[in-house]
Amino acid sequence: MDMRTRPYRSVLYIPASKERALEKARSLPVDAIIFDLEDAVAPAEKDAARDMLGTALQTDYGARARIVRINGLDTDWGRADAQAANDMPCDAVLLPKVESAEHLDELAGICGKPLWAMMETPRGMLAAAEIASHLRLAGMVMGTNDLAKDLQTRFRADRLPLQTGLGLCLLAAKASGKVIVDGVYNAFKDEDGLRAECTQGRDMGFDGKTLIHPAQIAVANAAFAPSDDERDLARRQIAAFEQAEAAGQGVAVVDGRIVENLHVATARDILARSDAIAAMTAE
Repeated sequence: MDMRTRPYRSVLYIPASKERALEKARSLPVDAIIFDLEDAVAPAEKDAARDMLGTALQTDYGARARIVRINGLDTDWGRADAQAANDMPCDAVLLPKVESAEHLDELAGICGKPLWAMMETPRGMLAAAEIASHLRLAGMVMGTNDLAKDLQTRFRADRLPLQTGLGLCLLAAKASGKVIVDGVYNAFKDEDGLRAECTQGRDMGFDGKTLIHPAQIAVANAAFAPSDDERDLARRQIAAFEQAEAAGQGVAVVDGRIVENLHVATARDILARSDAIAAMTAE
């Protein structure tokens, strides 16, 4: 499936050092997996985790997008990670703490895979447009835990302290046509809190949410998929507009609301996303 059209509703972090987790991930209903060589792997396990991941990826993960998060290129393991990932059957390589296009240039010189960027520092927020426009970049991941730490924010359910950074990255990703997924929700047993944050992220325009536990998958998949009501309205808007056009009119009315070209474009996008989810689920 094309990286630009595939769903990214649920993007689950899996430690590359945990063989059981690598195996279980093959049966989970996630849209994408981030195989983590960075934060989730202890320094003493870095080399072994890299080898374990290379072996694990030789086995089919189905339609799930396979993204390898390497260590930073300024660490003892980053370059070896990038070189190894270049030979792995993965869909993309995710670089942590990207703060400039030059960071991506350095990785592009080592690895020929599509690149993704972790957006998790104040400097990264300020360079979001430059980073998103990089020719090799395919997607962006919000690292909200690190961003909150650097900003010295207090936790708020509405994420108000993070809104500037989230908005800057969203604008940059949308302007450059790149995938962008929201940060994690740490309280993995709090389903209501997760649902509220997923709804906020979807309303803002994120393509999906990164997850830390399989228990979060169902909520994210539901939140970032078009609902039955959205699909029904989309079909009726398209039909009404086509009927209006046939009658020589430029607008239609559905449920008491004006429907113009821009609304029809949104409706077609909703149906296309729904079809892509159905196709992926069927694979």
